[in-house]
Amino acid sequence: MPQTAERASHSRNTKQIPTTLWQRIEPYIRCDWSPEQIAGLFAISHETVYLRIYADKAQGGCLHKHLRSQKPRRKRLGAGQDRRGQIPMRAPIAQRPVSGNSRNHIGHWEGDTVIGAGHKQAIVTLVERKSSMALLAKVPFKRADLVAQAIEQRLKPYASLAKTLTLDNGKEFSQRQQIDQALGLQTYFANPYSSRQRGSNENFNGLLRRYVPKKRALSTVS
Repeated sequence: MPQTAERASHSRNTKQIPTTLWQRIEPYIRCDWSPEQIAGLFAISHETVYLRIYADKAQGGCLHKHLRSQKPRRKRLGAGQDRRGQIPMRAPIAQRPVSGNSRNHIGHWEGDTVIGAGHKQAIVTLVERKSSMALLAKVPFKRADLVAQAIEQRLKPYASLAKTLTLDNGKEFSQRQQIDQALGLQTYFANPYSSRQRGSNENFNGLLRRYVPKKRALSTVS
């Protein structure tokens, strides 16, 4: 029996995942699949997969090194206070229609920007909440006009299916009225420092960072 499997066999979470199933799951973890992706493939709770991975870590295993985020997240001092100012005429997420809060309807998108090394260039990411379909666009500068143009270009082919767009509070999204008019949708803004309100987008950005890490210059990305 491999050392990892032997360690896992002594975990209190062993009974939750049969050994035969875990032997099928483990190679995907080593290929950097996230517990959420594995959960969708094997119809198992992603929390159970996380527990098994951390049980392996407690016993000296290395499966946790294949997770996207390995550092404990600390709540920043003064969290919940927006230090970046307010975007004019912003609509808070509390006003988003009920249909946009669930994942039962196509057409509700989330957006963000991923910054390159040295804060040069950026990737605009858009994710549809129900289907998890993702759209990407690279911009030379994180300027509001360039970001707005990128969003319009990527979402235009799907404008008839685009109902809402939920963004964070970065000033690069200050031209949201232009986006709304061009695409015929309504833009909403998550609460400051509440990334969980854009969970689909944040999860995708974590996946993207595995291939475009923070230290990589976006000039090397087509």
